[in-house]
Amino acid sequence: MTMDRAQLPLKVVLTDINTTVVEAWRAAFADTPEIEIRAGSILDETVDAWVSPTNSRGRMDGGVDAVIKRHLGVGIQLRVQRAIRDRFAGKLPVGSAVCVPSGAANPKFLISAPTMEASSQNVSETLNVALACAAAFQAIHQQNSKAPGSIESVALVGMGAQTGRVPARVCANLMWTGYTLFNDFTFEDYDDLRHTITAQLDDIEKAPVDQRVRITPPTTRPTPSRRR
Repeated sequence: MTMDRAQLPLKVVLTDINTTVVEAWRAAFADTPEIEIRAGSILDETVDAWVSPTNSRGRMDGGVDAVIKRHLGVGIQLRVQRAIRDRFAGKLPVGSAVCVPSGAANPKFLISAPTMEASSQNVSETLNVALACAAAFQAIHQQNSKAPGSIESVALVGMGAQTGRVPARVCANLMWTGYTLFNDFTFEDYDDLRHTITAQLDDIEKAPVDQRVRITPPTTRPTPSRRR
């Protein structure tokens, strides 16, 4: 894990048709004014990449995945599943992501990050939202490393808040954790990312749901710093 504060600025839009999620974001991201938050469909966002919460097989048959597949066409699922097959032997672990060309002018890329292993799985008692959100930003790091400046803006929905049944406030706080990781670190690989998050957030269920957790470098501070 390395510090990466010199990265190019990234425009981040959080958008969802669920107004409860939107209000939870406004509270969780109150001290990060650079984030754009609005109520609406991700399909209305003109950005370089959309992030879609998916399942480990890349089956785009429910939730936001299904909406995006209808919009971009069935070929997008084929590209996502091909990337999963080629890079992850057909099963994309939670805490990993793939970034594929969308086949459209807007967005240029689709980032698929699983919040669950199987479709419509209840992940409300897991860290999967933080893992998925962090993995999505890691995919942006990787794409921009290959082609600098190719993703300068991204839109995300409330990850796990629909089919995953994660409460809106928990979803917002875990997404905030994933975003702060993007600002502070890059990881050697997805295994490093998953280890760092799970090692520091395993006891998150003991904290109040309105409390956010910032991941800290284990070499300097071995325990997570919690703040409201």
